Amino acid sequence: MYIAQELRKKNIAEYLLYMWQVEDIIRAYGCNLSRLQKDYINRFDYTEEQKEELTDWYGDLVRMINQEGCREHGHLQINQLIVQQLIELHAQLLDSPKFPFYHSEYYKVLPFIVELRNRGANKDENEIETCLNALYGVMLLRLQKKEITPGTQNAIREITTFIGMLSDYYQKDAEF
Repeated sequence: MYIAQELRKKNIAEYLLYMWQVEDIIRAYGCNLSRLQKDYINRFDYTEEQKEELTDWYGDLVRMINQEGCREHGHLQINQLIVQQLIELHAQLLDSPKFPFYHSEYYKVLPFIVELRNRGANKDENEIETCLNALYGVMLLRLQKKEITPGTQNAIREITTFIGMLSDYYQKDAEF
């Protein structure tokens, strides 16, 4: 909860990736709040009050996952909404001649997006979703301490720069 609050203020893409990880953690504990509390939340070095707040936050997320039918896969509507906002902002930035650096970065990343789709990424998803899914996938590989090829590292570096730029525009847009 505390990490999510900070990330939401600073970098919307990092926030999304974090929230996707939280969704997966909830699923790993069978969408069971008491298991989450006992085996996960209680491991943290928080005060009892902080643990209660965290338990309430996870409880809300568990309820939403159950209500929205995301117990096995998929993302919460609150997270899907942010992805949709990023997609719309991406389209606005591409449609405007006022953002040449964004255009340039997009065209650097486009071959990687095409390659990801050729390798099995969902061809129907938006390019921003493809990028976010690639970042999340590599994050999971790193957590599992699995090898990441130099080609993938290069692609992720470019995608990170691109999504970082989109996140910066999102934050600037949110401030106005």
